[in-house]
Amino acid sequence: MTTYRALFALREFRALFGSGAISVAAKTIELLALSALVYAHTGSPLLAAVAYLGGFLPQALGALTLLSLADRLPPRAALVGWRLAHAALIAVFATGLLPIWAMLVLIMVTGVGDAVVGAVGNAVVVDVLPADAYVLGRSALNASAGAMQIVGFAVGGTMLALIGPTVAFWAAAGLGAFGAALVRFGLRHRPPRTVGRASVGATWSGNRRLLGTAPLRNLLLAQWLPNGLIVGAEAMFVPYAGNAAGALFVGAAAGMLAGDVVIGRLAGPRLRARIGFPLYALLALPYLAFALHPGVVWATGLVTVASFGYAATLTIQEQFVAAVPEDLLGQGLGLAGSGMLTMQAIGATTVGAVAELVTPAGAMTVAALGSLLTTAVLARAGFASPEKVAQRQKADA
Repeated sequence: MTTYRALFALREFRALFGSGAISVAAKTIELLALSALVYAHTGSPLLAAVAYLGGFLPQALGALTLLSLADRLPPRAALVGWRLAHAALIAVFATGLLPIWAMLVLIMVTGVGDAVVGAVGNAVVVDVLPADAYVLGRSALNASAGAMQIVGFAVGGTMLALIGPTVAFWAAAGLGAFGAALVRFGLRHRPPRTVGRASVGATWSGNRRLLGTAPLRNLLLAQWLPNGLIVGAEAMFVPYAGNAAGALFVGAAAGMLAGDVVIGRLAGPRLRARIGFPLYALLALPYLAFALHPGVVWATGLVTVASFGYAATLTIQEQFVAAVPEDLLGQGLGLAGSGMLTMQAIGATTVGAVAELVTPAGAMTVAALGSLLTTAVLARAGFASPEKVAQRQKADA
């Protein structure tokens, strides 16, 4: 399968694509509305930021405690049930019955569950697509998520400006319910990947299996570290460029989209197996030029070229899916995704702290050096083939 036409001929993939796009837009509108509502009631920028990020930050907790559920739930039921429950919660937000503190607590609690359901959804993508179409499908989903975030910001911002957060909440709830319906009627029933009781102990045991095998650990670290540091550099766009920072963000989005399309559509399996770390090097190298304090036009060009390198994650994810044990696929993909979000938050915080000591441009340069260093270390460590990973795990067992 080498074309998007062939990809979208798959009914189940169309359902996942449509539902995922709608869910991203709904989530963006929801978090914008909550952040605006919290700020209007409290006047606190910190609480407004917590409202916006609150749904993402607890995913690390979910990855440490509940991820064993990801392989023990029937996928369609889990996706539909969670999205309907989340839509109902946002509808309650729209009624105005809950105090602000309760909204913040509930949005953080749902973030823990999002880690599990996100893992279920990522694993279903592997089930739905033929092996040779995984990277193409993943690139299409990534591109859709980025585009729908932009749509969500535009629609949510317009709603907030014209009619306030209440209607925005209702819109997010309706979109969430529609996304659930697409999954219910577009995805066939599948049994859980494995049996047994889900527990914190089972989650820790699975995580130990994933992190205790060197090739799998390296594949996880490769998804977490190099791009997490560059996301930290992107957090400096506003301090670096001020009102012109929008151009840098657009350049980053354009470069990322181009990388997903080109690598997902045009690069064959053998090429993808070789270019992961060169792409990660491309992701970091242009940021070294920020030590020279380039103007906005040059800076935008540098960021656009660098962001093409985010496509490295596609190639590493492909190797990870091939290497991870079948009974841990959902948990493994959940750990990879939650770890990426966590490292991006840590990267942004770390680079921001460095900027307090030097300058935004200096902090971006330090982030690029750190990303290059981690890429070099991981490339030197290398990865075993999926067959060797399986043999190692069998021997350990």
